Amino acid sequence: MRGLSVYLSQPVTAAYETWLAEMRQSGFTSLFTSLHIPEDDASVYTERLEHLGRIAKALEMELFADIAPTSLEALGKTWDDAHTLLDWGVTGLRVDYGVTPKQVADLSQRMTVALNASTLSETELAEMVRHGLDLRRVEAWHNFYPRPETGLERTWFDEKNAWLKGQGIRVQAFIPGDGTLRGPLFERLPTLEDHRTLSPFACFLDLERHVDRILLGDPAVTDETREQFKAYDDGIVLLRAEAVCPLEPMLRDVQTNRMDPARDIVRSVESRAYGRPGHRLVEPLAAAPRPLGTITIDNTNYGRYAGEMQVTKRDLDMDDRVNVIGRVIAEDRPLIRFIGPGVMFRVCWD
Repeated sequence: MRGLSVYLSQPVTAAYETWLAEMRQSGFTSLFTSLHIPEDDASVYTERLEHLGRIAKALEMELFADIAPTSLEALGKTWDDAHTLLDWGVTGLRVDYGVTPKQVADLSQRMTVALNASTLSETELAEMVRHGLDLRRVEAWHNFYPRPETGLERTWFDEKNAWLKGQGIRVQAFIPGDGTLRGPLFERLPTLEDHRTLSPFACFLDLERHVDRILLGDPAVTDETREQFKAYDDGIVLLRAEAVCPLEPMLRDVQTNRMDPARDIVRSVESRAYGRPGHRLVEPLAAAPRPLGTITIDNTNYGRYAGEMQVTKRDLDMDDRVNVIGRVIAEDRPLIRFIGPGVMFRVCWD
């Protein structure tokens, strides 16, 4: 599952509502918002939360709210009736401090509860279970980290997740956006520090086999990134690239990596027919280096291999039998390792 973060310090405009609908069509099925409400803005936040809840219902999206006792009070609620936020379209609450194990357990009988993945201890969990915690409605959510160098370390993250999953708890993490960024630092909002400078789609592919829910921490992604997510639901990895020579139309088509994957390169199945008799010959170009992410096509000097399109998975030497035709942009090079045997991909040329 993947989702978006919506911050209520500003109203949800009609344009943003349209964008949310487009993201829903691109496979994003949940929303997250924070309800740490300033005292003088309580009524405004209440109105905006109800508005967001109506949007979530209309788009058939889950809506989670990060909430504290003071926020509940500002909304006219207590822990005893917090579940009535379901009527507003809120499907789950992320709770951290100011709530007892019994209150968490009681809330889990009514709606999804998200606990702090980083701080949850075995003792605290056991106490919640003793009070009747319904693990079917419990998730553990990691934080995002606005300040550079403060994101989580990978090994600790993996070990913590292994323990949580061993308790039967689903795990969530944040990835950064690349459109509108959230202040005040505007340094992106990842859970893992390793992800701070990577593209959102690369972060998603890195996490999808390790956690159950992935949320964008920042408010938006670019249209190009949205297209990458949408294509992925059709089984296609989009690689953005820059060309260094004129391109044949075939090179813009969907390609498939061979089922017997090479160590050094991604090999297009479809392109093998390109250099066969009856097709245009691929004449040699000047040999050039092939660093990771280089896109190439074998020329006539390679005999029966002529026409094969490849993407390098590591730095390779120049070869006069191989024409360099472009290179995957830096942000998308981490995606190459996810193009396994039989995986489809398409190069989006700049």
